[in-house]
Amino acid sequence: MVKTAYISIGSNMGDKLANCIKAAELIDRIPRCEIMEQSDYFSTEPVAMGDCEWFINGVISLSVRISAHDLLKTLLKIETDLGRQRGDIQGPRTIDLDILIFGKDIIEDKKLKVPHPLMHLRRFVLIPIVQLAPDLTHPVLGKSMASLLENVPEKGQTVIPLQET
Repeated sequence: MVKTAYISIGSNMGDKLANCIKAAELIDRIPRCEIMEQSDYFSTEPVAMGDCEWFINGVISLSVRISAHDLLKTLLKIETDLGRQRGDIQGPRTIDLDILIFGKDIIEDKKLKVPHPLMHLRRFVLIPIVQLAPDLTHPVLGKSMASLLENVPEKGQTVIPLQET
């Protein structure tokens, strides 16, 4: 069965834009997956991470014919291949790949939570996903991405289109 997944891509170490572009290229090579659309990239203020570099963030929509858990395993391998070292959950990272939405699935286990449990609170996720699918409905909250974005305050969550930086 074909599903549409939305994946967030972010980096705040090294050549941040190149890291994001390379990650998208590697995602597009995952067997039985194909990128359908990609948002613009944005310069984004770190949320709940203390004093660290700003991120580059974007979102892709992906046509998938694999399970969410298989997709997660592959995304984690891509992160490792691109130099991500897991440690401080709030620390800087060369690349961060998160499954935001996986079809209409609701998954909650030790390894994976879909939809992403914090996506509805993060402008750096909602702005690019709204660019791709403003009417996409959050499977748990039952609201469109555009509606969710309207309720997230800008304070502490600055998001600037990359071409404006």
